[in-house]
Amino acid sequence: MKTTVIGGGNGSFAAAVDITLRGHKVSFWRRDPAALGPARAAGGIELKDFEGTRFVPLAEITSDLGQAVEGAELIVAPIPAFGQEDLAKALAPYLSDGQVIYLPPGTFGSYVMMKALREAGCTADVAIAETGTLPWLCRKHGDNLIAITTRATRLPTGVFPARHSERALAVIEQAFPGAIEPVEDALSGALMNAGPIIHPPLIVMNAGPIQHFEHWDIHNEGTQPTIRAVTTTLDGERIAVREALGYAAPHFPLADHYSADGDEWMYGALAHDKLTDSGDWREKLDLYTHRYMREDLALGLGFIVSVGRWLGTPTPVAAGLFAIGGAMVGEDFEAQGRTLEKLGLAALNRQEMIDLLREGI
Repeated sequence: MKTTVIGGGNGSFAAAVDITLRGHKVSFWRRDPAALGPARAAGGIELKDFEGTRFVPLAEITSDLGQAVEGAELIVAPIPAFGQEDLAKALAPYLSDGQVIYLPPGTFGSYVMMKALREAGCTADVAIAETGTLPWLCRKHGDNLIAITTRATRLPTGVFPARHSERALAVIEQAFPGAIEPVEDALSGALMNAGPIIHPPLIVMNAGPIQHFEHWDIHNEGTQPTIRAVTTTLDGERIAVREALGYAAPHFPLADHYSADGDEWMYGALAHDKLTDSGDWREKLDLYTHRYMREDLALGLGFIVSVGRWLGTPTPVAAGLFAIGGAMVGEDFEAQGRTLEKLGLAALNRQEMIDLLREGI
């Protein structure tokens, strides 16, 4: 299966090597030709994981998006949520019927991208799926080496429009064998996104040490019992929103990520310990630009707050963190975030939302 991998971040590098290792032909695309230089010169990417360090050759490395997408059954786009609309506009001329786009994770980007595709004149009958987390705990070491600490074993995935779920999930399953767990639709998939639950408390409640120390590991020293308590309450609000929408368990409670005794979470057992032991998350953080603020808080958390508001389901901790985050960077996240109001969906009733999620735009 030809698979196109989009982007130049940690997840994109991990996707390119891992999907190649699973026997698929990968076309690796980055917008910036110069940034592709090291991978293109080598003909692939260095991978470091529990098996050691080795070179993974890629079938195609290109900055030509049309070339990368042509003939691809699957397009994997582990890019920041704030880049999804622009990506959809760039993809619009090149997509064809039957292609599947996978957003790991999505922040309801499946709807955002489909809307942008249609507004750009794309009529291709594609499916866009999203899941609850990046399928790898990973970090780039230099220009052309990706270190993968662990891989996801459970990826709850929803498809927009849901009428394409069976076909789309069968395609995605080929790239992530044994890991894909179907959920009802793309909104259910969006409300599995762990980033807006893990990261906003960490970035807000660690703001002092982040700005004071040259490097700080918010997943190690920054994950203290009081912060975990806030995270647990915040996750309870997410689950309450899912239940109010009628979505079925499992809801993948975040407490299982931190526990060795709970149900297997998305990354399997002891993933948090593997993450902190790696040392890869001890880094310099910029509160104003980091993805945890710009993606998970400004977009992801705001989305959950807006869905709760639409349902009449209270989300006080989410709303509080959302407001504080905006105050920290001096911006009105409510006015510019990814909310149902901003997406033009807040006026829908429950049945209209169900119909949209099933039939698409």
